[in-house]
Amino acid sequence: MVIKMSRPLHRGVPAIRVTSSSNGLLDSQVKEQTEKEELDRNQSSHSRHRLTILLLKSSLVVIVILALTGSFWWTLSISTSSRGHIFHSSRRLQEQLVSDLWDIGELSFGTSRMKEIEFCPGELENYIPCFNVSENLDSGFSDGNEYDRVCRQRSRQNCLVLPPMNYKIPLRWPTGRDIIWVANVKITGQEVFTSGSLTKRMMMLEEEQISFRSASLMFDGVEDYSHQIAEMIGLRNESNFIQAGIRTILDIGCGYGSFGAHLFSEQILTICIANYESSGSQVQLTLERGLPAMIGSFSSKQLPHPSLSFDLLHCARCGIDWDKNDGSFLIEVDRVLRPGGYFVWTSPLINVQSSLRNKEKQKRWNFVRDFAENLCWELMSQQDETVVWKKTSKKTCYNSRISGSGPSICSKVQDVEFPYYRPLQNCIGGMHSRRWVPIEERATWPSRSNLNPSELALYGLHLDELNEDTANYRIIVRNYWSLLSPLIFSDHPKRPGDEDPSPPYNMLRNVLDMNARYGGLNAALLEARKSVWVMNVVPTTGPKYLPLILDRGYFGVLHDWCEAFPTYPRTYDMVHAEGLLSLESSQHWRCTMLDIFTEIDRMLRPEGWIIIRDAALLIDSARVLTRRLKWEARVIEIESNNDERLLICQKPFFKRQPS
Repeated sequence: MVIKMSRPLHRGVPAIRVTSSSNGLLDSQVKEQTEKEELDRNQSSHSRHRLTILLLKSSLVVIVILALTGSFWWTLSISTSSRGHIFHSSRRLQEQLVSDLWDIGELSFGTSRMKEIEFCPGELENYIPCFNVSENLDSGFSDGNEYDRVCRQRSRQNCLVLPPMNYKIPLRWPTGRDIIWVANVKITGQEVFTSGSLTKRMMMLEEEQISFRSASLMFDGVEDYSHQIAEMIGLRNESNFIQAGIRTILDIGCGYGSFGAHLFSEQILTICIANYESSGSQVQLTLERGLPAMIGSFSSKQLPHPSLSFDLLHCARCGIDWDKNDGSFLIEVDRVLRPGGYFVWTSPLINVQSSLRNKEKQKRWNFVRDFAENLCWELMSQQDETVVWKKTSKKTCYNSRISGSGPSICSKVQDVEFPYYRPLQNCIGGMHSRRWVPIEERATWPSRSNLNPSELALYGLHLDELNEDTANYRIIVRNYWSLLSPLIFSDHPKRPGDEDPSPPYNMLRNVLDMNARYGGLNAALLEARKSVWVMNVVPTTGPKYLPLILDRGYFGVLHDWCEAFPTYPRTYDMVHAEGLLSLESSQHWRCTMLDIFTEIDRMLRPEGWIIIRDAALLIDSARVLTRRLKWEARVIEIESNNDERLLICQKPFFKRQPS
């Protein structure tokens, strides 16, 4: 991919201070005030201005038509050798004229279309659309369902979310894994000191920072705990997880991600899911540490993941009552767990001595144990408060169960492989999937990322297609890094107390790919040894390649981009979108481009980056919107593909000042 700078990135002050009563930049306000005064003084002058704009648009349209017509006949008269060069230059001129027409069209609608989007009120600094507990309670939700994701009409706020008062740019990885700024997250000192779950205890408050450690006087430590789980599975230690077929782990109610942080060094990808929490959020703190996380719950709906997605599910005092709701929570665990995968549960309920003294605890434990057996899970080991089950690798187990002793097998109609927040099922799913392959029979990581021809055939793909995608993204990532490196390090050659590493190491950590396709960006970043993790998102309106991404050993989720993503504000360093605008335009724009961009702004950290690759006309439309969002933007032409362009933007750091 050959790239060429087309328009400059208009640089500004990285940290711009605004008061809580300020809704835009000063020059924007002055411009609006001047226009309003002119409108009051002379309404007829404004009408003449509109008429002038209209005439200008009409004139440009005529010029374009004449230019295209004239160039056609002129082209017939020129030599074949020079025709290609002239056509290329003519095409550039045509695209520039179309871009100018778009800009004039925006101006003709007046200042209402060009006005910069206002900042949200201070109380919305941790705003997440679709998660409104009070509104859910008013609607009759209860028994934990009030934390469900409910996307109502007009759930979005048409404003830009400002960071907290004393927000600071997170420390670079891996330092940021162990130390975060207190002001960047919503948590009280009381919540720090009274955190009850196993991994929540691995933290301490130190002035302006929260530090995390792998050992604690209150518990044996995450390292010992991980070692214990490995031995219960039958392994020497956690470094043997990969050899046992374990690559992806879903950590339910993860505390603040310390379990996944420890396993990261073993090339184990652990994703945290937890309920929405207005304060002391497990998901928010985990993401702030540069670890994978998203809001998700076991309450009334299935997770937005295909069946047979994970190698191990982990719950350490995660707060879920697995014996409730007729075992439907355990059925959902079974659905997303691969054949031969493991379910690890740590809870005081498992402690044998304690259960013997408490009949109610004993009854609850007996229900979970018996239900797991009816799901064809083998109880491998039980030590103290921890138990490990292994899901069967053989479908014949389900037919050998005593009739009526457990949940039935889902029918083909019920067994939807791509559920998107569907109600929980009371039947065993995944049985009709062609992806029913035990983890011990799959290639181990990192060989798993290169699927073989028979695996690709499940998705109608050939090996050449995946190889071509990998080769393309290898070049794309190299070009992205060459573009971003000078921009990042020229803006921030050195932060106080933090020496920048040599480019391009540790520039980014949390990456969101809004249209992941085969997971090519993820693969190329790992191959280039970038210290990042990628949230691969497959749009609900696009090709359903999410199982392929998961089978490659990456993490991914299904999502509708006309709805808010289940994450807190300021959680990603870079957002990437290739072909997403074309995909949404093919669906006749169920929501506006501005809706999608304001959601990107909400998810992106201050000074974060947006890279959009799409059709040239859509990129030109997007460039106009970046002004309203206050993004600093640069359009880059791709000489090897005249039909596409790159739009690279940076979100400025706006600091809120006291009123």
